[in-house]
Amino acid sequence: MRLRACGFFADFDLGLMLLIALIYNRLMSANNMTSDQVVFSARLTPYRSLGTKGFKILFGLVAAFCFIVGIVFFALGLWPVLGFMGLDILLVYWAFKSNYFSAKAYEDVEVSRQHVFLRKVSPRGKASEHTFPQFGTRFEVDRHEEIGITQMRLANRARSVEFGYFLNPHDRESFASAFQLAMADAKR
Repeated sequence: MRLRACGFFADFDLGLMLLIALIYNRLMSANNMTSDQVVFSARLTPYRSLGTKGFKILFGLVAAFCFIVGIVFFALGLWPVLGFMGLDILLVYWAFKSNYFSAKAYEDVEVSRQHVFLRKVSPRGKASEHTFPQFGTRFEVDRHEEIGITQMRLANRARSVEFGYFLNPHDRESFASAFQLAMADAKR
């Protein structure tokens, strides 16, 4: 499941999607649940509002603007400004490319009757896996009264692992409610 949001309706769709997935998992697993069958599974990905087509259009507009401004200053005899405008274009390009690169990160979360599994994959592809036994594992959230959930983590006596840091507050709320239901369902 890929979690993304864009405005109010996408937040609503995300919550509805998580609720439908949870209900479906409960109905499908009510009769034939083995001890290690997955009850809940989700892939958390960072949201990027600008796609490749939008990036090309925006970058073309920025490049055209910088080029026109540079040419005007060049015609006025201030030729170094043209070089600085070229530098601006390179900086905008680098900023967007590094932003898109960081969007390659994701986190997989699975809940079964026996364990809770968390895989965190960095943008470079380096993965770290964390497996918690179902017994004694807590899902903890930190809340801010104005923002909502600011931090989510899985914890037991031995360790604590934070996840979902790149989600926006609405996605964290939707995910947290569905994940808490899945944890309670798996412990039954």
